[in-house]
Amino acid sequence: MPRDARRLFLKQCAAIAGGMSVIEPSGITQAADDSVANQRPADFAAGQERRRQELWKLLGDLPARDRPIGVQKVRTTNGYGYTLEHLELDLNGIETVPALLLLPDRRPAKAPALLYIHAHGGTYTLGKEELIRGREILPAYAPVCAEKGIVTLAIDSWCFSQRKHVEPGAQGEMDAFKDMLWHGRLLWGMMLYDELRAVDYLASRTEVDPQRIGAFGLSMGSTKAWWLAALDPRIKLCVDLCCLTDYQELIKAGNLRGHGIYYYVPSLLKHFTAGDINELIIPRPRLSLNGRNDALTPTAGVERIRDQLLPLYRQHGREADCRIELFNCGHQETPAMRALVLEWLDRHLVATT
Repeated sequence: MPRDARRLFLKQCAAIAGGMSVIEPSGITQAADDSVANQRPADFAAGQERRRQELWKLLGDLPARDRPIGVQKVRTTNGYGYTLEHLELDLNGIETVPALLLLPDRRPAKAPALLYIHAHGGTYTLGKEELIRGREILPAYAPVCAEKGIVTLAIDSWCFSQRKHVEPGAQGEMDAFKDMLWHGRLLWGMMLYDELRAVDYLASRTEVDPQRIGAFGLSMGSTKAWWLAALDPRIKLCVDLCCLTDYQELIKAGNLRGHGIYYYVPSLLKHFTAGDINELIIPRPRLSLNGRNDALTPTAGVERIRDQLLPLYRQHGREADCRIELFNCGHQETPAMRALVLEWLDRHLVATT
């Protein structure tokens, strides 16, 4: 199905769900009542699921989705208000995935959970530890998660921290991309597969309420967060900072070099825009905060995606659950951004009603 037709289908289904009228391309208006909805080949959610499967097929040859996850606890340390489990996870059957699991000292029996996804920034020695240490453009989130009683998991992405196998790190990333391509895999697909299996592990923990799992990230972590939320409906809240990038606007800006080789998926633009991928998150809560002066995230593209998503959230009666903002800053989290993130964590993860 051509992209424009797919987008029309999703919008029509959203209109049906919201009890609105649908304007057909021929100009014929149909009332979006139950009888019309029953005549549709699928509802909005079914259309999204079909598109998810199309998106997965673009991500190369991936390990089995249901392969067992192996877990080894290496050690346990204590932080201020939390216990930290240092883990080695067998998520993909190819290489071990080091991880940190933050368990707040004060939390409910079934606690909300967050998959914390680290950034890139060319800092190949910093992966999962970003949760604890933060970075220059992002103060650490461990104190936030501990205070709010959010069980938080962070894994090393391919080529980062304990998964950095080659010096310099950029060469290791390029080598991994090429090797995977030869074997029918994509680095981006394998990255997302690991994050998906990390959600599986997080949901399996007895401390976690599997109905309250969110995803958070900045930069590369931001892009992973919204792709993961698009691919996995278990993500109940998506918070992404500084990388809601519209691909066409990035091309227009002449800044393809701004994103690493991991970012690029063959044939993606034949089937999806960034907005199309983001439509797969609807109607789940979504907070996206970006900088007007961030060359990695052209302003016109953020506005384009926002203008594509907000009407669909509105048709679902969930307009308040989608907030996409631009701030007068660059590629960084500002105090105003942090305040909004805390508000959304409280509203959509911590709150039980």
